[in-house]
Amino acid sequence: MKPIFSLVPLALLAACSSQSPPDSEQATDEVSTPATPVAPEKAAPTPDPVPSANTLTLAGLGDLRIGKPVPAGSSWSAEGAQASDSCIVLASPDYPGAYAITEGGKVRRISIGQRSKIKLAEGIGVGATEAAVKQDFPFPATPHKYVDAPGKYLTAPNADSGDPALMFEIDSDGRVSQMHVGTMPTLGYVEACS
Repeated sequence: MKPIFSLVPLALLAACSSQSPPDSEQATDEVSTPATPVAPEKAAPTPDPVPSANTLTLAGLGDLRIGKPVPAGSSWSAEGAQASDSCIVLASPDYPGAYAITEGGKVRRISIGQRSKIKLAEGIGVGATEAAVKQDFPFPATPHKYVDAPGKYLTAPNADSGDPALMFEIDSDGRVSQMHVGTMPTLGYVEACS
C-alpha cells in the first residue's frame, strides 16, 4: 500500500500540470487589450489659511465676529463709562489698542488704533502709508472730521451694502492712524458711538 499512497501526490501534481496552456491567440488578446484608463486622483483643495489671532478680517478679530453677539467667556468687556445702553464700547486685554462697538447686542465695528500690532492679511496696519493702503485698497477718499488735509478717510465703496467693509483713517503725515471693519452706519461713526 505504501507505493500507491506515494503515487497519489504525483498523480495530482501531474493532473494540475497537464492542463493545457491557454492558446496563444487568447493570451495575446488579454495582453493587448488596453486597461481602462484610471483618472488620476485630484488633490484635495488647499483650505484658505486660517488668519492668526492678530489678523483683522471682514469677518472679525479672534472670537469677535461682525454681526454676531460677543461670545460667552470672551475677553471683550465694556470699557469705562458708556454713552448709552444700546451702543457699548468693548476692549480686551488680549488686543491692546483695539476696541469694538456693539449695538443691539451685536458687534457692529472693530477698530484698531495706535498701540496695536494687529494687521490685515495683506500686512497693512496702523502706521502704513496711504500709498501702501491704496495698492491693495484703492478706496475713495472723504475729508477727515478732525484732521486737516492730507488727513482723510478711505472707505470701501460697498460700505453701504450691509456687508462688513473696511475704512482707514489717514493722518496728517499720510499714514494710517486707525483702521476699522464693520457695517454702516456704525462703521462711519467718528466718536465711538456717534
